[in-house]
Amino acid sequence: MLVINDLRAGYGPTEILRGLTMTVEPGEIVAVLGSNGVGKTTLNKVLSGVCAATSGRIHFLGRDITHAASQVIVDLGLIHVPEGRKIFPNMTVKENLELGSYRRGKANRSINLEKAFAIFPRLKERVGQQAGTLSGGEQQMLAIGRGLMAEPRLIILDEPSLGLSPLLVEEMFQLVARINAEGLAVMLVEQNVVQSLELASRAFILENGVFALKGRAQDLAADPALKRAYLGL
Repeated sequence: MLVINDLRAGYGPTEILRGLTMTVEPGEIVAVLGSNGVGKTTLNKVLSGVCAATSGRIHFLGRDITHAASQVIVDLGLIHVPEGRKIFPNMTVKENLELGSYRRGKANRSINLEKAFAIFPRLKERVGQQAGTLSGGEQQMLAIGRGLMAEPRLIILDEPSLGLSPLLVEEMFQLVARINAEGLAVMLVEQNVVQSLELASRAFILENGVFALKGRAQDLAADPALKRAYLGL
């Protein structure tokens, strides 16, 4: 579904991504894990067409999107839910969700709205409420729901657990599992190593712009190098 080969990118003379190669297969959850400043957000921006690659290739559903415009990438069904939610605080929950289908999924807007409410019942309870008055967890649900309104083929979730309480983090990961159980491929970009590895089928550990470790999630969870670096064991 998504094939990345020797991807390099950065800002001005500073190279951030230094030759990344990875794939995401249909229907799977792939985790990209790493601490702040290692290049996770830059990778997401390049995949979304917001930041330009300096070399390497990106193919999505067999099409080369390395230098495609962001609206073309959205039209193909690669949807990015950004870090920090990026909702429109002065618009209602419903208006935020409807904006998710601005480029893609417009014909099925009403059907997809009901699907989003089925996954996130709390959003239906607050359908007319201004998004800026929602709790942090509800805002994250809204951001993901807005992404689902575009009928994604692959959805990139950038730090969905960031800033949430432990109880809400658990709920968020359960929701990601539910979305994936319906057949949607998920690229989960996270700092939460333990729960991400429990959820994903494969994982890539990003350090200083390169994948330091990669493989099956259950193998990486038992890897002594990962335990030392991220879990303090």
